[in-house]
Amino acid sequence: MMKKAIFIIAIAAILTACGNSFQGVGGELTGASAAAWNEPSPHGMVLIKRGAFNMGPAETDSLWGIHQNVKGVSIDAFWMDATEITNAQYRQFLYFVRDSIVRERLYEIDDRYKIEEDRYGEPIDPPILNWNRPIPTERRANEDELAAINSVYAIHPVTREKRLDAKQMVYRYHWYDHTSASLRRYRLDPAERVRNTDIQVNPNEIVMISKDTAYINEEGVIIRETITRPLSSYFDFLNTYIVNVYPDETTWVNDFNNAYNEPYVRLYFNHPGYNDYPVVGVSWEQATAFCAWRTNYLMMSANLRGRVIEPYRLPTEAEWEYAARSGKNENKYPWSQDGVTGNKGCFLANFKPDRGDFVKDGYLIPAKVASFSPNEFGLYDMAGNVAEWTSTAFLESGPEIMSDMNPEYRYIAAKEDPYALKRKVVRGGSWKDVAHLIRSDIRSFEFQNEQRSFIGFRCVRTQVGVGKK
Repeated sequence: MMKKAIFIIAIAAILTACGNSFQGVGGELTGASAAAWNEPSPHGMVLIKRGAFNMGPAETDSLWGIHQNVKGVSIDAFWMDATEITNAQYRQFLYFVRDSIVRERLYEIDDRYKIEEDRYGEPIDPPILNWNRPIPTERRANEDELAAINSVYAIHPVTREKRLDAKQMVYRYHWYDHTSASLRRYRLDPAERVRNTDIQVNPNEIVMISKDTAYINEEGVIIRETITRPLSSYFDFLNTYIVNVYPDETTWVNDFNNAYNEPYVRLYFNHPGYNDYPVVGVSWEQATAFCAWRTNYLMMSANLRGRVIEPYRLPTEAEWEYAARSGKNENKYPWSQDGVTGNKGCFLANFKPDRGDFVKDGYLIPAKVASFSPNEFGLYDMAGNVAEWTSTAFLESGPEIMSDMNPEYRYIAAKEDPYALKRKVVRGGSWKDVAHLIRSDIRSFEFQNEQRSFIGFRCVRTQVGVGKK
């Protein structure tokens, strides 16, 4: 009887304590709120509020082969990096990869000694290194740690310069394809694939799905495969990528024939004097891997495991253009006037102002980020300095085939696809381009595995739960 009374009291407490919505509402629908939490403002990012604009060039330019191609589109709110990703920021990514490799090798060393202890039935004192010469425990730990650290570096056989071993700098990440998983034709339950009740659903229908996977073979080579197989579980939408993330420092030579750019090969990415310069020599695949790492790093460092957060990603082509033009239809550049100089005759961006005269705007190669004034949204270097990767796959038809709400054309090319299908949209022009090519409404492309001395990137994150514009 006592237990029954306690149970009744507990139920009454739940009904009265879970929220005032249960009291005095006369049986009306009041809603059940989820636990609310606010994502912090992302560090170094600017909020781009939702809005609409006319995407694409509004005028025909026969000289450049540009045809009027305007489409009205609407964009949801998102956060965007105020500047391009710098060498220092990208090195943080590389050092995370480096330290992860070192930790794994130290664990392997610990496991090796545990095996040796088990072999003797008791801990070895003093421990044995390389199974033959005894050394003190402290010295063993120091030497093992030093050996693990040195193992991720390489010494040039001629110059004797010690640097990170670029071949070892690989990052593995997983990407769940929410879009494909949401399509009705890929539902695991065959009855959910067709809404038309006049159609008899075949419960034994075999639905084929493609996914990307990757592994490292015995020779240490990254093998990427696109697997096509019958749909069987949600894991069929989980893609695995292994990417070598070290920038190609030799682009400074390979992009320019008969030019003395060797100092940039040796110094641009690693010298502290270039810390705040935009990282270059990074492919679309590497930039995408950086975004995945940045998301995972946030979740680990801010203890957000188990929470659903919007990931860092590359901006869509439409997001990039909207942000660059400050949401204004009349802006061809990130600023309001059509020219590339301000009222006092100063250049508004880092580009190639004249034939052979790169330094007329004050810079020969990329400038430090934020060397020029920001646009009205507070974004720096949206014209010139370095061109920037977007997430959008390149097609000549461009926005014409996209939706007018959050337009995006995404195509994840399989390994076996023709190379022409592996093009991604690049926006903004660079330090080596003339004024026309740094316009915000002009699109270009590059292949997703290509690395250039004039292409960098910045990240975005969709803002969640915003109100009016």
